[in-house]
Amino acid sequence: MQVRKQGTDRKVILSTLWIFVTLNYLYCDVMSLMSPEMLNSLITTGGVGGWDVNEIFLLGSAIIMEIPIALVLLSIVLNYKANRLANIIGGLIMTLLMIGTVLMGANYHYIFFATIEIATTLFIVWYAWTWPKPTVAKSE
Repeated sequence: MQVRKQGTDRKVILSTLWIFVTLNYLYCDVMSLMSPEMLNSLITTGGVGGWDVNEIFLLGSAIIMEIPIALVLLSIVLNYKANRLANIIGGLIMTLLMIGTVLMGANYHYIFFATIEIATTLFIVWYAWTWPKPTVAKSE
């Protein structure tokens, strides 16, 4: 009897990576809200780091965060070509956004989480980029 080694489906791995990075985004934001400087800035100025936290800011943040959340689902349901493209584009967008936020100045906990997030989204881009095209098995 011959046993074939079966690996985990690439779609499942990509979806799981998006769950992992989303949890890191969320927990980093929760920890940031525990910072006295952040809370003081929000209460006294209504903003953080020179940004007004208004409805437009919150909508923009919601749209940005919907990218990794949507990719949890899309990584499972999209076909090969669309899936690969969505993961590459989503990974690049999130990587660039995180690099930009770190360059604007950050606390130690933020840099820690950002390093993990950037490494994960870069891995997602690489993993999707190197995804081999599926082959159709010939029937005998």
